[in-house]
Amino acid sequence: MSGIRMHADEIDIDVPLVVRLIAEQFPAWAALPVRKVRSAGTDNAMFRLGEELVVRLPRIPDAAGQVEKEQRWLPYLAPHLPLRVPAPLGRGVPAVGFPFAWSVYGWLDGEDAFGATLADPGRAAAELGRFVAALRRVEAAGGPPSFRGGPVSGLDDYVRAAIRDLGADQAAVTAAWEEVLGLPQWEDAPVWVHSDLLPGNLLLERGRLSAVIDFGAVGVGDPACDMLAAWTLLGADTRGRFRECAEVDEATWARGRGWALAWGLVADHHYRATNPVLATVGRRAVTEALVDRRV
Repeated sequence: MSGIRMHADEIDIDVPLVVRLIAEQFPAWAALPVRKVRSAGTDNAMFRLGEELVVRLPRIPDAAGQVEKEQRWLPYLAPHLPLRVPAPLGRGVPAVGFPFAWSVYGWLDGEDAFGATLADPGRAAAELGRFVAALRRVEAAGGPPSFRGGPVSGLDDYVRAAIRDLGADQAAVTAAWEEVLGLPQWEDAPVWVHSDLLPGNLLLERGRLSAVIDFGAVGVGDPACDMLAAWTLLGADTRGRFRECAEVDEATWARGRGWALAWGLVADHHYRATNPVLATVGRRAVTEALVDRRV
């Protein structure tokens, strides 16, 4: 993970700040040690608090609204889901030196899928597909709109800027993107979507999928965005199993591949220097989506 700032408006967050916030707002936990958690995430900083807790703080203004959303909706969604998800245990408020609300969660053991290897990719594909399907079945009335719950065409300007950065592959990628823009759109009622099922938000224990984290983008909309994992994590031999268990139709699957192409292009373009781990996942998503399109 690069030490370069990822955002111009990023706030400096360090261990002394977290220690002070905990002492001021949660004195019962003030004696617990604090240590930074290394992560390729872009919106939040995380710090381990003792052995059983983790502090999650927005690092940019655009992420500040995620706190209230996670605090409100995670307890509602968790009982319906087949994998563990974070449990909010405390809600911090803005303070001197830190202008946003922030959260304390129970710590979930496991390695994120950026750096760990799936012991049984087929099993993981099925478990993740069932998670997506279960989330989609939860009553969505009153749920907040997901920022990835609308048409992927909303990324058109960003995608075309990223394509111009590609060089020799521009024609082929542009043709694939034009196909995405012509796909039929979601016309049913909005459903719950995680919206950010990337390898860094999936935890593994002994190589087995154990938890889904980072619900900052959770909301309701088109389920296509939750197909992202098919091209950012899984291979051609297990994508079909994921789709089967996710219970999506051909149009939703195609739009999901479009999300993988769009997200991958933008991630590689934007984070190549500042977050090389995420940029690498972006390049993989583009490659897999293009290969899958030709099959």
